[in-house]
Amino acid sequence: MPAGPIGQGAWPWLAWRLLHSHAMKFLLVNPNTNTRTTDAMAAIAREAAPGDTIIAATAAFGVNLIVDEKMLAKAAEAVEALFAEFDFSGFDGAIVVAFGDPALETVRKSCAVPVTGIAEASMLEAGADGRRFGVATTTPLLVKSIAKRAASLKLGAQFTGVRLTPGDVHALMADPAALEAALGAACETSIAQDGAQAIVIGGGPLAVAARALAPRFAVPIVEPIPAAVRLARKRAA
Repeated sequence: MPAGPIGQGAWPWLAWRLLHSHAMKFLLVNPNTNTRTTDAMAAIAREAAPGDTIIAATAAFGVNLIVDEKMLAKAAEAVEALFAEFDFSGFDGAIVVAFGDPALETVRKSCAVPVTGIAEASMLEAGADGRRFGVATTTPLLVKSIAKRAASLKLGAQFTGVRLTPGDVHALMADPAALEAALGAACETSIAQDGAQAIVIGGGPLAVAARALAPRFAVPIVEPIPAAVRLARKRAA
C-alpha cells in the first residue's frame, strides 16, 4: 500500500484505502423491537465501514430490550422469521446485533451469505493472542448465557467473567450519562479484580456507551458492533 505524501499525514492513505478497497453490503439485524436502537447501532456500523452499505432491519416482534433468557429466545424467533423472508441478493453478509447472538447458528445453516454475531466477534477479538478478557454489561439474568458463549468459542480459559452495572437496567438505559459511568466502573473492576487484559462491552444497545468508554482505558475496550463489522468483512472477502 503506498505511503501518503510527506506532511499530509494519514489522509492520503485513508483516501487510497477507501478508493481501492472493495465496497461491501451488509444487513444489520436488531433482534429487539426498538427502532431508535437500530438507528444508533447502524450509525456505528457505518462509521466502522465508511465505504460499505449497511441496511438495517428491526425485529417485527419480541421485546424492546433483551434482559433475560426467555426474551433472548423470543428474539431468536424474530431473527429466524426476518431471515426467512429477506432477499439477500446483492448482499455480502449479515450481522446480528444482540449480544446473545440469537438464532445465529440456525440462520447460518440456510443463509446464502456469511452471518456474524456481535458476541462471537467481540469475544474473538478480545481474546486474540491468548489475551484474558472480561465482559461489562447491564443484564444479570444473561450472565450464564454470556459465559456459555465464551465457552462455545473455546475461550473459556481466557474469560475472566462478567461485571455488572448496579440497579434497574431499564432506568440505566434511559440515562446515557449514568450508563456510561456505571459501565466504566464495571470495566475498572474487571481490570483491577479479575485481571482482564481486554474488556468487551456486552450489548448492542450499549454501543454508544462503548464508543465513549474506549479511549479511557489502558487495556482495549472492544466495541461489539465495529468488531462484528471487521469480522463480517473478513468472512465476505
